[in-house]
Formats: sequence, C-alpha cells, structure tokens
Amino acid sequence: MAGVTNWPFRVLCRKYGPDGLYVAEMITARALVARNPKALRLCRFDSSEKYRSLQLYGVNPSILEQAARIVVDENLADHIDLNFGCPVPKVTRRGGGSALPWKNDLFRDLLHRVVAVAEPAGIPVTAKIRTGIDDDHTTFHDSARIAQDEGCKFIALHARTTAEYYGGHAHWDLIAQLVDELDIPVIGNGDIWSAEDAVKMVEETGCAGVAIGRGCQGRPWLFGDIAQAFAGSNKRINPTLGEVGRIIVRHAQLLADFYDGDEMMAVHDLRKHVAWYLKGFPVGGGTRAAFMKCENVADVQAQVDLFDPDIEFPLSIADKPRGRVRFAKKVHLPQNWLDSREMTPQERADMFEDDPMDASY
Repeated sequence: MAGVTNWPFRVLCRKYGPDGLYVAEMITARALVARNPKALRLCRFDSSEKYRSLQLYGVNPSILEQAARIVVDENLADHIDLNFGCPVPKVTRRGGGSALPWKNDLFRDLLHRVVAVAEPAGIPVTAKIRTGIDDDHTTFHDSARIAQDEGCKFIALHARTTAEYYGGHAHWDLIAQLVDELDIPVIGNGDIWSAEDAVKMVEETGCAGVAIGRGCQGRPWLFGDIAQAFAGSNKRINPTLGEVGRIIVRHAQLLADFYDGDEMMAVHDLRKHVAWYLKGFPVGGGTRAAFMKCENVADVQAQVDLFDPDIEFPLSIADKPRGRVRFAKKVHLPQNWLDSREMTPQERADMFEDDPMDASY
C-alpha cells in the first residue's frame, strides 16, 4: 500500500475500526539508514495510534539490520513488518519483494538479523509473502517455515504468485494449507472487498485474521463493516455522497498536517484517493477533473460543497475490486535467478551493489 497508508489515511480507518492493526506504508531500509527525508516522514505516527506498526523493505541483510536498529534505538515503532510481497517489476528485477523468498539463504539471513535486533527490545517481527514466483516456482511453504523458525510472530500470505500480480482470484485454499502447516498465526490476504469476504475467508481457511489492501482504498469504513460482521451484526456503513465528501475534506486536512502545512502537496496526494472515494457515484468526469485542479484545502471544500449530499452509496460496486486488477505481463527477475534456491558470495555482492529503491527513494 505504498503511497496510501500514511498516518492520515490510517487515522480515518481507525475511526471506523479502532481495534485493527494499521501498518504504515512500505519504508525502504536503505532510505531510512540514509536519513532520506521522505522515509523519515513515513516513519511518523499520529498521537492517536496506540500501536505503531512500521513496514520495512530491503534486500541487503546488513542494511535491513541497520534500519531495524534505528527503529529500536529511536523508538520509532512497536511492530516491524517485513515486505516480501511486492510484485512490482522495478523491485523484483533486482531480487526484492516477492522475488526474494526464492533464495532461502537470503530470506533466512534477513529475518534472522531483524529479529535479533527487535526481539530483545520487545518489538515483534512479522512478514508478508506471496505464494511464489509463478505456478512452477512456489515459495510459500519454505518461506513460511523459515519465518516461523526465525521468530516471526505471524505470517501474512497474499495468495497469488508474482506472475498473477493482482489479477484473477486469490487462491484461498493455499492459505488453508499454510494454516495447517504452521504453529504461528497465518493472516490471509487477497480479494477482501467486503465484510462478507472477510468472514468467508476465515471460515474457509481457518486463518487467524485478514489483511486488507486494495479493498479499503476509498473506503476507510470497510474496517467498521468487518468488525460488525465478526461480531455477528448485519449492520453496515453505507455513506451518502455528503458523508463521503466530509471524509474527503477531513482527509485533505490531515494530509496538510502530514506535509507540515503544505496544502498543495496535500491535495496533490489526495487526488488518487478522490478517484477511489467517488467510484460508483454519479458525479461525472467533470467533477473528478475539478478535484485534479485543486491546489489547497479550501478548493477541495468548494468542490465537496457542490455535491448532492443525499445521493446514496452505490451498493452495486460495494463488493467489487478496486485499484489494480491486472496480471503481470512478465515477471522481471535478476539474470539466472531461478537456477538455484541459494546465492553464491559473488551473486550477493552483485545484488547488494545495486539495491532496489535506493537511498534517493
């Protein structure tokens, strides 16, 4: 959820589901070690966040260890989540994200080092993975057992391969397999678009909980719906356009705080969220285009004031996919990556000289 789950959006989500675990957007370990300003900004938490959950990404065990040490020594978070689920080509082509668990030795080394730093400080470490590179190169059985052996407190499985990207339907049966194999909790991820989906996944797989990604884009109230569903209630939050408009304005205000008062940065960040918020509402392309021209919070408020506040939430799209849904055209990996599950010293040296998503962020 890079570019989405900064603290302003987490605050909105927590309003509806206060008992959830809301993880910060991915922070690159190298950028944190280099004190990149954007990385440091992403390490911020709102004062209302009682459990600060930080997600780190990296491929170099030494750099990731240093980043974990910064988190511990500077009391930046109460939980570290490691991202091994990203399928984006610019990451996987250099061995990162969902490509990395193919190399068992590297995966184990990364986990071992981070847990060794975090565990003595009482900070739990967890990991998110995918099922593998493609159907012929699965990794989740091995990587989940390694994560358990190295001290991860739970594992989150996005039940798709890198090749499947975000297309098709997640393979929930593989989540069930992992539940049977592990002693630590398994969190299911993939195609949770509604509260009913969340309940269904738990019932079908036996997973200990669900992780929400694209399903909450433009719908922070989804967490409230899920809480109601697990409590056995049929009550759901179906906001009118007026109520959604108030959420949009509040989001803009929070983003202005996030950007230290820079309202132009705030409303530019808001643009992608507006598209998600308005999905399904009969507002027309002109309304969306007008939001793209906003330069401050007052402009956002002016556009919201033009809404018909009584338009009801479009239930026809309430349980439909949001965000990216396409398959990957090709899985981009380092040369000869699939030849072995282990790395030679030279392969490590070559890989670490060109870390993906470097200090420039």
